[in-house]
Amino acid sequence: MNHYDVYGIGNALVDKEFEVEDSFFAEAGIEKGFMTLIEEDKQQQLLDLLASRYPLKKQAGGGSAANSLYALSQFGGKAFYSCKVANDEPGDFYMAELGDHNIETNLLPQRETGTTGRCVVMVTPDAERTMLTHLGISQYVSEQELKTESVKQAKYIYIEGYLVTSDSARAAAKRLKQIAEDSQVKTAMTFSDPAMVEYFKAGVNEVLGEGVDLLFCNEKEAMTWADEENFDAACSKLKTIARQFAVTRGARGARLFDGDNYIDIAAHNVKAVDTNGAGDMFSGAFMYGLTQGMSFQRAGELASLAAATVVSEFGPRLTPDAHGKVLQAFNAA
Repeated sequence: MNHYDVYGIGNALVDKEFEVEDSFFAEAGIEKGFMTLIEEDKQQQLLDLLASRYPLKKQAGGGSAANSLYALSQFGGKAFYSCKVANDEPGDFYMAELGDHNIETNLLPQRETGTTGRCVVMVTPDAERTMLTHLGISQYVSEQELKTESVKQAKYIYIEGYLVTSDSARAAAKRLKQIAEDSQVKTAMTFSDPAMVEYFKAGVNEVLGEGVDLLFCNEKEAMTWADEENFDAACSKLKTIARQFAVTRGARGARLFDGDNYIDIAAHNVKAVDTNGAGDMFSGAFMYGLTQGMSFQRAGELASLAAATVVSEFGPRLTPDAHGKVLQAFNAA
């Protein structure tokens, strides 16, 4: 019997979120809509500049895989998360943000000395998120953070694409995938960000290897990875590296592939104020649905509703009560 629905690995980051104008990016020389890695001193300079102009909108636990596992756990699923945070105040904050021990981890009460990773999230009036990340101690995530016996007890493993930027993290992701495959545990991965498939495609393909059981990405990531300007052509190429997949398309909903057929999921008409965490929420809700026995379509419908809910407010995560309300609305529909 499986003890965990999903075992994930990712970069553990504390998000600091600001509302900014588009003009800020031109002034600061920042590429809009991407995640860019940045050194700690440069990130602090940016934080100082932002703080002088804009109030801090929200601070929250973050990281692509962590956000997805948090959503899955708050809906009622069981998750294990491998990560690395330092023995500092942001690290303590991050641990609490995992859901007050609701998600099991490899972390011990006494953690390593260092700096916990931070992500500066800037949200523009069009709700687009742009991120500048200093990985801190998270860049040293390695195979040491893996718990083999816990991997074997999971229904799925889940790998975030951001890991491919670090040699040790990429090696850990590949090892996790190998353990899962050897143990007949299904494999899932997310591309995480357009920058990963544009600037780190070789690393992404290295982790993909001969393919995964389930792939998550958005439309831009799919077309960039496939090197296609046509969405249908991009989806056809995704079939070569994913037995099943889910591609989010913003206001156009999502396209799923269940291994045999395409399933188009309608979007919800909401006013988006912050797209940070939308894809992570979609993945987490979708994996919750699948691991609880829902069909691909039903899992996709739940994921669409959950993603629409999270983009309607600031921050990458919903409160525990909000997850319950999403489930109530979904089951009543």
